[in-house]
Amino acid sequence: MAAQRLFSFPPLMFFLLLAFVTFRYSQAAEEVAADVVVEGVVYCQSCDRYGSWSLTGAEPLPAAKVGVACKDYNGRVSYYKAFSADQHGYFYAQLQGFKMNHYYLDHPLQACKVHLLSSPHPTCNLMSNVNWGIDGSPLRYENKKLYGETYEAVIYAAGPLAFRPNKCPVKTKD
Repeated sequence: MAAQRLFSFPPLMFFLLLAFVTFRYSQAAEEVAADVVVEGVVYCQSCDRYGSWSLTGAEPLPAAKVGVACKDYNGRVSYYKAFSADQHGYFYAQLQGFKMNHYYLDHPLQACKVHLLSSPHPTCNLMSNVNWGIDGSPLRYENKKLYGETYEAVIYAAGPLAFRPNKCPVKTKD
């Protein structure tokens, strides 16, 4: 009888240990926050490229503002926030509070777009539709992620976007 109890003890301990490890792993997985981030650059398009989508000769536009709008699968705005570019025209938009109710239809690639909002530059403040900056630039997945102990961010790209100068010299035919 004592030998029978002795042989049933190791399998019982194994199952208890397995249950504990599974519980701890699931707790750790729940504690990691996965954020959605959108990045891109805003430029001032060159007068030489006015009327095209070319950004040849364009210069980064510091402090330009963009808006990120996400719609749910019913077409209703579920998330909106404005972001400012840094001194190099680069914006890093962390979508804090963004929620997906439907895995595929509310996914950022389908649901979110980036729009131009405003330019602080007095001579380069007209919106252009380069990469759909007025209509809403779709996001691209470029396989970029940030990892931390309790943090994970999936990074999407938009644009590049551009404002255009409000006055360009008239081109003359030679």
